Amino acid sequence: MNLFDYMREQNQQKDSPLASRLRPVTLEEVAGQQHIIGKDKLLYRAIQADKLSSVIFYGPPGTGKTTLAKVIANTTSADFTQINATSAGKKDMEAVVQQAKDNQGMFGKKTILFIDEIHRFNKGQQDYLLPFVEDGTITLIGATTENPYFEVNGALLSRSIIFELKPLSREDICSILQRAVTDEEKGMGAYRVVIEEEALKFLADAANGDARAALTAIELGVLTTPQGEDGKIHITLAVAAECIQKRVVQYDKGGDNHYDTISAFIKSMRGSDPDAAVYYLAKMLYAGEDIKFIARRIMICASEDVGNADPQALMLAVSAAQAVERVGLPEAQIILSHAVTYVASAPKSNAACVAIGHAMEVVKSTQTAPVPVHLRDFHYPGAQKLGRGTGYLYAHDYKDHYVAQQYLPDGLTDKKFYQPTENGYEKQIRAHLMFLKQEDH
Repeated sequence: MNLFDYMREQNQQKDSPLASRLRPVTLEEVAGQQHIIGKDKLLYRAIQADKLSSVIFYGPPGTGKTTLAKVIANTTSADFTQINATSAGKKDMEAVVQQAKDNQGMFGKKTILFIDEIHRFNKGQQDYLLPFVEDGTITLIGATTENPYFEVNGALLSRSIIFELKPLSREDICSILQRAVTDEEKGMGAYRVVIEEEALKFLADAANGDARAALTAIELGVLTTPQGEDGKIHITLAVAAECIQKRVVQYDKGGDNHYDTISAFIKSMRGSDPDAAVYYLAKMLYAGEDIKFIARRIMICASEDVGNADPQALMLAVSAAQAVERVGLPEAQIILSHAVTYVASAPKSNAACVAIGHAMEVVKSTQTAPVPVHLRDFHYPGAQKLGRGTGYLYAHDYKDHYVAQQYLPDGLTDKKFYQPTENGYEKQIRAHLMFLKQEDH
């Protein structure tokens, strides 16, 4: 590199966005992702030993996919080349492959090719790389925000190790932001920034696991906020909210407002008010509540408060819980709204909830009663000699597939745990049970 190239690179670094300037150069500087780069993990050992095989980094934006690729570039002795799938054509790939062959043949040097947004390569482009990955001409590092099992060729996947990156935690992003406002060499330390604890946590939550979004917001805040009388730039909650263009919602995930909101959410579904229920859903989503937590509460309500009045409610809630994990935000909010409005609008019954509560109380407060002999298992040698199963009446042999016989243990035969209501489908269950127990049946 000549003097002019060096100066141009230095100026680019100086003028580049904060997120780019703060990008870690070593594994130790990387925030989060300890499930794949912890010191006892395969990826950490492979990078440290410079023995990396082809890998694909998969995860949401701002979680460190490109960062890990850059760390590898800083630590490897191999020739490192980067292309972006949105702009690279066949000629670009041919040039990379030719250079890799030259490196291998003339210098015995490996080539690592980093392809950002690899899911944007079509099948033909991916197929072109396959033989060179297979014979070791190229070590591939792919980065994608899309599920590689759907977007990357199976043959290329089978020759790569997939590492899934998780959204960064609030603590991870808080740590990154603290470094951003104090680092005088790469960050905003020279501006004498003071960031309030409330503002720090708000930005970390609002970023939703995306470090780049948080850094972009704090950079905007520092550059547009005038100094105070003390000569310092104060990043308050109001400034933070303005910078990330998101209104502050009073919703502390560990405080009263969190519990009050989730309580109102559940009670609105229970009270058959879909408008209120979807309002509280929106409030939680806007504040960054975990969608899996919301989905769990909907499933509980579908069973506890709807129950057999509409058995479809639980099935829909479970399907929604699975769907939001696969789809993710922002589309997951539609799925959650679908489930919430259904559960809120469904007929209600807590009979199943009352039944298990009553039964648990009886089990806890009474002496354990033996199972009636005719109901005991008789599928083992000697069971008949003990009288096990003797006298059992097989319900399917009788009219309406029902026959009256004792099922509860002695001493509990008068107990009624499940009392179906007259609501929804449970009305039919109630009528059916009454029909079966008629004396003349």
